[in-house]
Amino acid sequence: MNFFPFLLLLLNVNSNGVCCSPPAPPVKCGTAGCTVSNAYGIFPDRSTCRAAAAVFPSSEEELVVAVAAGSRNKQKMRVVTRWSHSIPKLVCPGGEEGLIISTQELKRVVSVDEESMRMSVESGAALWDIISAAAEYKLALPHTPYWKGLTIGGILCTGAHGSSVFGKGSAVHEYVVGMRLVVPLRGGNASVVTLNSSHADLDAAKVSLGLLGVISQVTLQLQPMFKRSITNVKKDETDLEQSIVEFGRTHEFGDVTWYPGQRKVIYRIDGRVPVNQFGDGVNDFIGFRQTLTAGLAITRSAEELQESTKDAKGKCMTARLQVGALQRIGSGFKNNDLGFYKYPIVGYHNKLQAAGSCLNSIEDLLLMACPWDPRIKGEFFHQTTMKISMTKISDFITDIKKLRDLNPSGLCGVELYNGILMRFVKASSAYLGANEDSVDLDFTYYRSKDPMVPRLNEDMLEEIEQMGLFKYGGTPHWGKNRNIAFQGVLNKYKKGGDFLKAVKKYDPDGLFSNEWTDGVMGIGKEEVVIDKDGCALEGLCLCAEDRHCAPLKGYFCRAGRVYIDARVCRYEG
Repeated sequence: MNFFPFLLLLLNVNSNGVCCSPPAPPVKCGTAGCTVSNAYGIFPDRSTCRAAAAVFPSSEEELVVAVAAGSRNKQKMRVVTRWSHSIPKLVCPGGEEGLIISTQELKRVVSVDEESMRMSVESGAALWDIISAAAEYKLALPHTPYWKGLTIGGILCTGAHGSSVFGKGSAVHEYVVGMRLVVPLRGGNASVVTLNSSHADLDAAKVSLGLLGVISQVTLQLQPMFKRSITNVKKDETDLEQSIVEFGRTHEFGDVTWYPGQRKVIYRIDGRVPVNQFGDGVNDFIGFRQTLTAGLAITRSAEELQESTKDAKGKCMTARLQVGALQRIGSGFKNNDLGFYKYPIVGYHNKLQAAGSCLNSIEDLLLMACPWDPRIKGEFFHQTTMKISMTKISDFITDIKKLRDLNPSGLCGVELYNGILMRFVKASSAYLGANEDSVDLDFTYYRSKDPMVPRLNEDMLEEIEQMGLFKYGGTPHWGKNRNIAFQGVLNKYKKGGDFLKAVKKYDPDGLFSNEWTDGVMGIGKEEVVIDKDGCALEGLCLCAEDRHCAPLKGYFCRAGRVYIDARVCRYEG
């Protein structure tokens, strides 16, 4: 989250308020049909997704009726969750005659078996509701993403995860032991398919991109509730590439945040402690809090000014002040509901594993909002997120350092969005899960409201993006990233072919596919890359000609400086 230090105290003081406009629904319908968007109000290609109709089933029976109707009408269908947090075009049915199926009313906890420690929930159940319901039985879902505004169906469709290579790892799909899918049948019908842990197709359904049908219910394997102890430690980056793998294998919930412009690293030392250890810690991450919209507008305007004046040093100075201020207030971790005093933060797992207080508030006419709410002038960004094998991560970090050293202020922009977050992900049996133990790197950075306006030092992040994806064979997070990350991606998965067989088995007519998923899967003539003037500025293509950049603004297509096979838009004004 990007905000200036002089606003930090103001925003933090207001974070405990009860009023904040919750996110707008992603589906809007009228006499001319429906549109569907995501939480950010925009897709990578900035197109509008339309559909003929939308349905909001509240039971599995109603879900079967909806899928059967779509099958009977030979309609393209896609599923949208309550808040729709995926950046790629996963929710678009394709064309304008498709059917949107929303899971916002499929949100019940179906059952909890205390003896087996298993919980069954409907696919639209929100992560925070699952965590809270499990805690009532003194049970815990051991690993989750850090943002609580996701549903279990959305988590599984995109392979969302936390940070760990301990046990089964940090991906939520590793704790799925059963699933009920509603799938189309030829002839205009639909049926419910039950998959359990011994069913071979569960590994296809665990991370599915919504291509197998609609998830109705999920059964999760839980653990007894436990406590964690968290301490953030700041160090120089000197041995980052040598120490990162060992750190991930030492700390069960640890993660690493790198500030390359400052040459500093925050190591989050995070592991289990006895349940009788004193502490009632809370995770109220500042970037996910309700935030004054006036402050967000000032912050965005300031960064737009830095971009337009090419003030890289100003970004570096702001980042140093911001990171220091965040550290002094625990980055949103609290010793209790009253605030942060000191490390360690000790508390029950359910209060520490995810945050998102901007979701649970009363409408206040947009006086406060989630920072990225598209109805206000707030955060507007790209996200590049990729998994790099633990066997290659050291060389990747070394290459990033080499590139940074050629332009020491060139990566300060990512520090304004909380630096480079590195989480640990274990190898998975899921067909579209991690191929091997990996480090997931998350880069969040400025995006212009005008698609034809290039970013300050954009060539550096483009080179890092291509370096990770192509030189080091990185695989993209399915719910994030720009289009180029998905070019030829299925070939990177050992069981990509098996996944396509499962898609054909459960949706033989391709009713749950769209143009974007066809491009990702390599089906037909669809491509995820879009060739047009300025396409490389938005990650819709790799530049091959100057017109793919912004030559009239001084940005030309050039080779990478460290990874010479990269093709990036570099300023030569």
